[in-house]
Amino acid sequence: MLVGAVLLGLAALTSAASAETIPLPTPAPLPKEGVPPPPAASQNPLSGLASGFKSLFNLDKQPDQAAAPATTPANAFNATQRAQVDKVSTYLSSVQQLVGNFVQVGPDGARVKGEFYMQKPGKIRFEYEPPSRIEIVADGQSVIVRDRKLATQDLYPLSQTPLRFLLSDRIDLLRETNVVAVRADDTFVTVTIEERQPLIGTSRLMMMVGAKDYQLKQWTVTDPQGYDTTVAVYNLDSSKKVDPGLFKIDFTNYGTPPG
Repeated sequence: MLVGAVLLGLAALTSAASAETIPLPTPAPLPKEGVPPPPAASQNPLSGLASGFKSLFNLDKQPDQAAAPATTPANAFNATQRAQVDKVSTYLSSVQQLVGNFVQVGPDGARVKGEFYMQKPGKIRFEYEPPSRIEIVADGQSVIVRDRKLATQDLYPLSQTPLRFLLSDRIDLLRETNVVAVRADDTFVTVTIEERQPLIGTSRLMMMVGAKDYQLKQWTVTDPQGYDTTVAVYNLDSSKKVDPGLFKIDFTNYGTPPG
């Protein structure tokens, strides 16, 4: 989702993908394959993480507030656009596990990077590189944001995050989500999903896949306050077996901060 997921990003990818030409929201040299962009010199990575992970998972939603039903009819798109969305749906449904690297750009423009592990349905783990002390784990039902230094974690329902669409075992975007935009050029096909929450507002998940290989390159979550968090993924491997223990949420060793 999210990648997420993350969230949780976080889709079925079949081979190593290049992050080059990905339009990350801050002006900087774009990363070559396997080489993440350098952190912005004027930004604090911890600050960027703190401002970004809630937007990444859209965790300001209330868990008991259901999203409004889809309002954009499929016939709002032409045949080419519908075919493109169907290809994205097929792709997102095709691979059940994935490991790789990511670069996250938070609402304040700060960048953090790390590794992620995905296992469908609904499981994702983000491990941020130092100096970050944060881990994000989804076990199929819940999402936790864990602070390793303080030994604390916050718990949220996975159903709150639009990254659940990326973590679904099977997905038909036109039937099961509210697709509001489909755009394509020689490099990317971009599909935008919108959710409207009573009393909270509207959030969006924008997914970008390669125009030729239909592999996910990045996603952006826009929270109801209008803040964007973008995640670009690379060095992807869908053949590597993922340890199920990576997605276990420990409710015993994480509680109140040490006194």
